[in-house]
Amino acid sequence: MDQEKAKVLFREGAILLFLDVPEGTEFGIDYNCWKVGPQFRGVKMIPPGIHFVYYSACNKEGEASPRTGFFYNFKQREIVVRRWDKTLEDIGKDAVSPEDLQRYHDNTQEMDKYLGPYPYNNYKTWVSLCGYITDELASRLSPETGKIVSVSQFVSDKSTSQSRKENNEINGSLNKSGTFTSDGPVSFQEAEDRLPEMKTTPGTSMRFSIIPKNKFPPGSSPAEITKHNIDLSYMLECILSTYCLENSNNILGEIQFSFICFLFGQVYDAFDQWKKLVHLLCSSEDALAKHTDLYLNLITVLHFQLKEIPEDFFVDIVSQDNFLTSTLREFFTNIESGQVNEILQKKGLKFRDHLTLKFKWDFTCAPEDDEPVVVSLVD
Repeated sequence: MDQEKAKVLFREGAILLFLDVPEGTEFGIDYNCWKVGPQFRGVKMIPPGIHFVYYSACNKEGEASPRTGFFYNFKQREIVVRRWDKTLEDIGKDAVSPEDLQRYHDNTQEMDKYLGPYPYNNYKTWVSLCGYITDELASRLSPETGKIVSVSQFVSDKSTSQSRKENNEINGSLNKSGTFTSDGPVSFQEAEDRLPEMKTTPGTSMRFSIIPKNKFPPGSSPAEITKHNIDLSYMLECILSTYCLENSNNILGEIQFSFICFLFGQVYDAFDQWKKLVHLLCSSEDALAKHTDLYLNLITVLHFQLKEIPEDFFVDIVSQDNFLTSTLREFFTNIESGQVNEILQKKGLKFRDHLTLKFKWDFTCAPEDDEPVVVSLVD
């Protein structure tokens, strides 16, 4: 970073104070992740805008706990304070008092030597991954707690004297004889049915847009049902009319949000939502002509996402069931149909050629599942 840019960021950038964090904790912001040292107090010179902060507590052996993160829209010259709670092994719940916040503002020069500068060399990459995520969208999609945790959090139903008695009888009986209780034989299924029901802790679930279950409108004819099962434009319109009334690009923001939560937050449910939304958009042929700008932007979003993910990502995850190649093959086939805007068609096919060259993916051959089956008749 040149000196002039550094001076501007030092003067106008935001500060994240992350206090009392144990040494060895994994801490990251956007595309950058570090191990916390003994003098770490936070990050300075953060460019204003949406950022993703994440962390994992580590034990003495260096083993990291599940990752936790949150999106935050940093304002110009803002100081954001988070304090570590050793009991929770997480950020404390207590808000910083106005008096303490003012004290931090008054002592920024003193704190400066304990703050790491935001790695500006990766900032353009980050912007390319989050350009459609607004503060409002991030708030709507994040759990009510505001924290995005890589592992689902569960709580059991409250126990009663009767339920505890039954569970003790089950556990004692199974330990002694495997399948018997004092009242007679009981199967493992019956024992499992009596165990406390585990439910997701309220307020901790991601709040993604719900994909419609019905692929076709009510009263559709058999021919229309067949069409809507191939062309998912009806489902896409349902999503856009429900969650994206003000801006159709919000669906792109959710694709970016899901991608970031998976890639940096390690949330598998987010990857599942990313797949569903990408597949929905790529399989909506009629929508290509109606939402030209949306699809022009989608190609840009996918271009930057596929550019940044690790090489082994395709082998371990994306290539499962050949999801991405089959989905994009359908997308490029729809674009080639000739029913779309010329600019969109040109950009789409250029994107296809780029992927073919970079990843050696063949989008011209039909997948084996789509090939005709030859049936031999035996007398």
